[in-house]
Amino acid sequence: MSATRRAAVLGSPIAHSLSPVLHRAAYRELGLSDWTYDRHEVDEAALPAFMERLDATWAGLSLTMPLKRAVIPLLDEISPTAASVEAVNTVVLTADGRRLGDNTDIPGMLAALRERGVRQVERASVLGAGATASSALAALSRICTGEVTAYVRSRARADEMRGWGERLGVTVRTAAWEDAGAAFEAPLTIATTPAGTVDALAAAVPEQPGTLFDVLYEPWPTTLATAWAARGGAVVGGLDLLVHQAVLQVEQMTGRSPAPLAAMRTAGEAALAAR
Repeated sequence: MSATRRAAVLGSPIAHSLSPVLHRAAYRELGLSDWTYDRHEVDEAALPAFMERLDATWAGLSLTMPLKRAVIPLLDEISPTAASVEAVNTVVLTADGRRLGDNTDIPGMLAALRERGVRQVERASVLGAGATASSALAALSRICTGEVTAYVRSRARADEMRGWGERLGVTVRTAAWEDAGAAFEAPLTIATTPAGTVDALAAAVPEQPGTLFDVLYEPWPTTLATAWAARGGAVVGGLDLLVHQAVLQVEQMTGRSPAPLAAMRTAGEAALAAR
């Protein structure tokens, strides 16, 4: 007998995803015994066919790279938040067959920062210039009252970040990656780069650092996060972001609120510890 409701995370590669752990923990806590949440290896070429096969048992999808932009033409509507960064990480499938896209990464970032007491900053730094960096700028557009400095590796990336700033209403100044140690002078630094990229910057952490938001969750803690915490600075990690964005996904897909944040975080921590 098939489950009453189904959800899943799609992407490529997808085997590492913690989303099933988090969503299943939420279902257990909410008593949703007839809900399932799986992972599917799906790339951009395979996405349209996968979407076409979805039937009425499906409630929603979580999307990771490289599908966050590829899915947009396949949807009936996307939220203003998703449109602001041209990225959808959440699809809700309605009872009348509509496909609605949203981005919970941006409010997830804000929720993770609020949890650490960061509600407003006068300036901030962003390390990197990829898709996560644009989401970081979107989040900063709501809490940063001054300038954001983006540390990037190329002129093309610098142009891209300034373009996102203009679109999102953020004053973005770009600086060379070689000067990235200066990022830590800001009260908030968001590191959006792949594992190992900022390890060498750990030596540049100041005596009294502000808040570091390192979006990685594996490996954790990162070299930079360890150095930051040793100096007494506040650290927000990738698992914080992952859990908060998943909380919003669970609420949208199931219609149940609030989602069980603590149970989801505990499940995520246990899964990471077991790896």
